[in-house]
Amino acid sequence: MQLDERKMKILQAIIQNYLETGEPVGSRTISKYTDLHLSSATIRNEMSDLEELGYIVQPHTSAGRIPSDKGYRLYVDNMMREKEKEVEEIKEMLLEKEDKMDQLLKQVAKVLAVNTNYATMISAPQSRKNKLKFIQLSKVDRHQLLTVIVVEGNVIKNSMLHMQEELDDETILKLNILLNTHLNGLTVEEINLGMISMMKKQAGIHSDIVGGVIDAVADAIKADEDLEIYTSGTNNIFRYPELADNRKASELINTFEEKQMLTELVQETLADEKNMGIQVYIGEETPIKTMKDCSIVTATYELEEGMRGTIGIIGPTRMDYEKVVDTLKTLMHQLDALYKKK
Repeated sequence: MQLDERKMKILQAIIQNYLETGEPVGSRTISKYTDLHLSSATIRNEMSDLEELGYIVQPHTSAGRIPSDKGYRLYVDNMMREKEKEVEEIKEMLLEKEDKMDQLLKQVAKVLAVNTNYATMISAPQSRKNKLKFIQLSKVDRHQLLTVIVVEGNVIKNSMLHMQEELDDETILKLNILLNTHLNGLTVEEINLGMISMMKKQAGIHSDIVGGVIDAVADAIKADEDLEIYTSGTNNIFRYPELADNRKASELINTFEEKQMLTELVQETLADEKNMGIQVYIGEETPIKTMKDCSIVTATYELEEGMRGTIGIIGPTRMDYEKVVDTLKTLMHQLDALYKKK
């Protein structure tokens, strides 16, 4: 017999609560634990049905229930199906266009938070030495040019340039050839004043457009561009009494919402080549002041050469380090393997 959604949620809540506490689980606990908004009486009836079906048992004379082997088997089978579904969803997102990367990272943060019961963060991939791949100038109207800049990692940046006078299609084509011939494959550090001067000379009366494109390229591939960080599971902090008092919880929530200190942590991690593996910060070792009562485990992932980001899991100092480290290692391998199949 296949359980309906309500019974399945109650069974999952019983198993999860029992795994956390080791104590038989009563209907009152379940009414607080699930989002079903059911009365204790209704939950008791559902638990009776689950007991008759053999998914839970009542030890001794306790009012609470614990999972049976049959209940564990159903829970594990469902969990495995969900994990396979999550991996397939991640694969599908990676096989789509690059602009789906933000959806992938949000999903990764969410999955990590659910699997670990801690708060999680992941930064978008960045490179400190991005190379220019392509430039395309297109006329929007008489006085505006759209500059499309593609850099390593297929990151696309757009910029609008103002023109004093209208350019014909042949002139725009010549400027595109000039720019791509000299700039493709270069980092911003390799674009020197001599090269810029030569290109402006070749562009003649259109030298101001070349200057504008150079500025747009520098903005597109500069190292200190805004860092995007995705977070999930912030409310998991309240699961742990040592982090749940008003002051500590408020500071932690603010850290996740404002993200400035998370950004500094990511930049510090990516700046040091020694941090390519997994780093564990415990209590006072934590570089974020508001997280001195926490532990942070970070890992650097690499989608292709030079394109790196940071994954972090934040929890109490009594976190399950072995599980967290294993989870991060598995995720890093999955990201690497999936991305290289593109």
